[in-house]
Amino acid sequence: MKSKIRIAIDGPSGAGKSTIAKRVAKQLGIDYIDTGAMYRAVAYKLLQRQIDINDVMVLTDMLSETDIDFIDGNIILDGEIVNDKIRTHEISRMASDVSALQIVRDKLVALQRKMGLHKSVVMDGRDIGTNVLIDAEYKFFVTAAASERARRRWLELIEKGEKIDLKQVEADIIIRDNNDLMRKLNPLKKAEDAVELDTTGVTAEEVTDKILEVIKWQ
Repeated sequence: MKSKIRIAIDGPSGAGKSTIAKRVAKQLGIDYIDTGAMYRAVAYKLLQRQIDINDVMVLTDMLSETDIDFIDGNIILDGEIVNDKIRTHEISRMASDVSALQIVRDKLVALQRKMGLHKSVVMDGRDIGTNVLIDAEYKFFVTAAASERARRRWLELIEKGEKIDLKQVEADIIIRDNNDLMRKLNPLKKAEDAVELDTTGVTAEEVTDKILEVIKWQ
């Protein structure tokens, strides 16, 4: 394995990117950067302050005083740990809208690139390999059938006590997929040099092993 590596893991919502990225980072002993959580954190702050995402001036001011960091596996928003607070269904839906805003993406992409500038990292998101870390040493595109991704997400929400219909979760995932694929600014797509991994019916452990095998032999 190279002395310094940056691993980009992209894919649609619910494909298991975060779980896999965390496992890979732990196995390699490097930092995991959950970029999706960063957009969720911005969405959470917008909701908390009841800010209209279309109010560019107010949004710009908010972003200028927003700090996001990762410490010991926790996501820190302005000094506060917001791990569970940003994992609700409402935040998930809003995060997609937030990620389509250029001023938000510019702010967070700058932070992400800075994180990967001087150290080894694993980043997962929608456009890491195609935009954030174009020169990443390793790129992977993790996907799964929409029905499978919806089932996983539904189980997560049920475990957290949320009452929601599985069909609604799948419908929302399909809408989010379309939004991510069709947005003009850095849409979701597989980088030409990325290795594609379909996680449908495959465990996170198995996918992690495949990624580590690729890294080990390159």
